[in-house]
Amino acid sequence: MKEIFNGIFRSEKKLYTKNLVPGARVYGEKLVNLAGTEYREWDPRRSKLAAAILNGLKNVPIKSGSLILYLGISAGTTASHISDIIGKDGLIYGIEISERMMRELMPVAEKRSNIVPILSDARKPEEYFWIEKVDLIYVDVADPQEMEIFIRNAEKFLKSGGFGMIAIKSQSIDVTKSPEVVYKQETTKLKRAGFTILEQIELSPYQGGHAFVLVEKC
Repeated sequence: MKEIFNGIFRSEKKLYTKNLVPGARVYGEKLVNLAGTEYREWDPRRSKLAAAILNGLKNVPIKSGSLILYLGISAGTTASHISDIIGKDGLIYGIEISERMMRELMPVAEKRSNIVPILSDARKPEEYFWIEKVDLIYVDVADPQEMEIFIRNAEKFLKSGGFGMIAIKSQSIDVTKSPEVVYKQETTKLKRAGFTILEQIELSPYQGGHAFVLVEKC
């Protein structure tokens, strides 16, 4: 097993993170014990970040102690692996609009003290105005205004020099256009808002019609 990014490990075609809560699974993932350390297998068909890494993402600006704002945290699948990476000194503020998803997230957050669940609308960052400035904003919301949501939150919460990780679901933005056209129009919005596009990765075959974008705030 080789560490390819901070706290992210690879063995052949599989990714792993060190389990922050040994013995506990989040979504039925496989647990592997090596030399007394427990690792959780990271499923790229359940996590767009894992899919992006396996498809060649070169930079993952998440490390121990990172502060993360996660828009659309859902039941916490990807967030739980980020939780493993940032450790007890890091923190994830998880925004979720769905009460049903929040109910699924709560047991995960109860075991992981570095996840703060917030039932709120990511389109209205003024509802969680009290959040501190963060190192990275992770976005996975099925909304035609996804980029506007990210930009609005970044203006309030992202540190200068901070990063954004955005999962673009083309079908949620415009079903009448090809994914490639949607990706181009959405990344153009980011550039106009002053963000530098560092990487853009398509997520097929793990998650079709999706792209993953890494940006930096200038």
